[in-house]
Amino acid sequence: MVQERSSLSKKSKMIALITGINGFVGPYLRKELESNGYIVYGLDITGDDKKIFQCDITNAAQVATVVGKIMPTHIFHLAGFSSVVKSFEHPDLCFNVNVEGTKNLLNTIMVCGIKPRILIVSSSEIYGKPEYIPIDESHPLKPVSPYGESRVAQEKVCKEYGEKGLNIIIARSFNHTGPNQSETFVIPSFRKQVQDAKDGDIIRVGNIDIIRDFSDVQDTVRAYRILLEKGTIGEIYNVGSGNGYRLRDILDSLIKESGKHLKVAIDQKKYRKADIEEQVCNPDKIRMLIGFRFRKIV
Repeated sequence: MVQERSSLSKKSKMIALITGINGFVGPYLRKELESNGYIVYGLDITGDDKKIFQCDITNAAQVATVVGKIMPTHIFHLAGFSSVVKSFEHPDLCFNVNVEGTKNLLNTIMVCGIKPRILIVSSSEIYGKPEYIPIDESHPLKPVSPYGESRVAQEKVCKEYGEKGLNIIIARSFNHTGPNQSETFVIPSFRKQVQDAKDGDIIRVGNIDIIRDFSDVQDTVRAYRILLEKGTIGEIYNVGSGNGYRLRDILDSLIKESGKHLKVAIDQKKYRKADIEEQVCNPDKIRMLIGFRFRKIV
């Protein structure tokens, strides 16, 4: 019996809570953490197993209930409003989820009196139109969307709670992709169109001459884990590959891979408000910490 308690005590040293666990990144992060000895719990707007609690991040009482039950040693805050395009349509909702939701989580941690290490996932969208490439963590913050503005406000909240003693690290994530990502995002959208098209069809796309930094989601979640384990409390880290991809080249690669002869037509209606021509990460700071380079996606 003593041996069983000892074993449980040893395992329970790393109890992770993932907010937004049922999103695109959450399942990958759960697998990464469980493979490295963590007991993993999650919260999401929908719960689907005994370790995932149904919880609205904007509901302070619900958040307090879940955190109080789990008492995590590590928190990965993924829950958020993630669509730049939709943030123009629903700016208030975007702010409420990303800013007030984060405040609910951090305030609950203060009230519970626990001292977990906390990774807050922010976004490269806070940089806006770059003054220089690649973009490092000291680049000015000039968001050009309600989404980007909400992430700036979220980081201010994190700074305030960090000054109150919480162990917060911020990850400014650049684009990441992989299987099961929503088709509202660009690469899954390309892949779906190519898959559904017949030989000789026309694929209609928006601005495919912009350049973005893309990472494989499996590298992203590995970086998140190591970042929370080894990163410096209070610091901000870019999480990206450092590889810039022109969307046109990604689409061409997918078409070539399909073996189909497809035509590409530019649809101005698909252009995004305040499109940024190029956004590539300077990953030097995180690369020194995590000790690996992100793989190329094409």
